[in-house]
Amino acid sequence: MSGALTRTAGNATEQDFRAASRGWTTGVAVVTTTADEEVFAKTVSSFSTLSLDPLLVTVAVGRHSPLVAAAEASGRFGLSVLTAHQADVARRFATPGAGRASGTFTTVPMRTAATGAPLVESALAWFDCRLHSALPGGDHTILIGRVAAADRGDGEPLLYHDGQYRLLAPTPLTTTGVRA
Repeated sequence: MSGALTRTAGNATEQDFRAASRGWTTGVAVVTTTADEEVFAKTVSSFSTLSLDPLLVTVAVGRHSPLVAAAEASGRFGLSVLTAHQADVARRFATPGAGRASGTFTTVPMRTAATGAPLVESALAWFDCRLHSALPGGDHTILIGRVAAADRGDGEPLLYHDGQYRLLAPTPLTTTGVRA
């Protein structure tokens, strides 16, 4: 049987973990913040809504990323959910060192909302957050944001699956799993 469990509990390796994680399809977002005169951005697939009361979201960022220290210093961050047409933005901010600039990013238009955190222009959705807390999570820091403002734009989402950016199928499935 393909995909059958071949290891017993407690023997998973990093390679096993990475292989299994590549089977999880997720949306793609960019987390952003500012500190002093610098702007920081990082592509993430570890974003999630957390709570309706209060309004909270989470995002995991590598604990050594300068974005973590900047978000902690400024007390704010933005999350921009990317559209299918923004794969170039995702690639740019997934590149080490490409997500830090003085003042603004010249090739990726941004704007601000309630907190002043930068947000990617023309995103599918965005969340403007005040930092609620930052928690250790292994080799990552989990930023929890209290949502100060949020909105939804138009378009189809950019997805990430098996190490590649993907698009939604043109025909959605019905609730019974059959194409509409």
